[in-house]
Amino acid sequence: IASGLRAHYNLEDLEGQRVLVLANLKTRKLVGFPSHGMVMCASSEDGSTVEFVEPPADAKVGERVSFEGYEGEPATPNQILKKKMLDVIFPDLVTDENGVATYKGTPFTTSAGVCKAQNGLKSAEVA
Repeated sequence: IASGLRAHYNLEDLEGQRVLVLANLKTRKLVGFPSHGMVMCASSEDGSTVEFVEPPADAKVGERVSFEGYEGEPATPNQILKKKMLDVIFPDLVTDENGVATYKGTPFTTSAGVCKAQNGLKSAEVA
């Protein structure tokens, strides 16, 4: 996965870091190699602060994140691309006053609990 996080994190900060990955994206060539997904981060309005959205410590690696009231199978990479779903979804991805990542106010949830911005960044865009 290619990302633009180099300006915000040192390599040491990335090693062993638990992150959320949007994995049902069509492969795109970024910075010279194929990228197969997107690391989800919260960012301040001016982009000066960027924090990983982290799953709870007890969440299983690879576990699917869910949203209460939005059950069903995930969209395929082709559906996401053709229907421009990210353009519709991303404006509604934000952190709340506790740094919890939400979609239209509904928390990103795993079997172990909700997903939060690494340092609790409040009212931030998530992408």
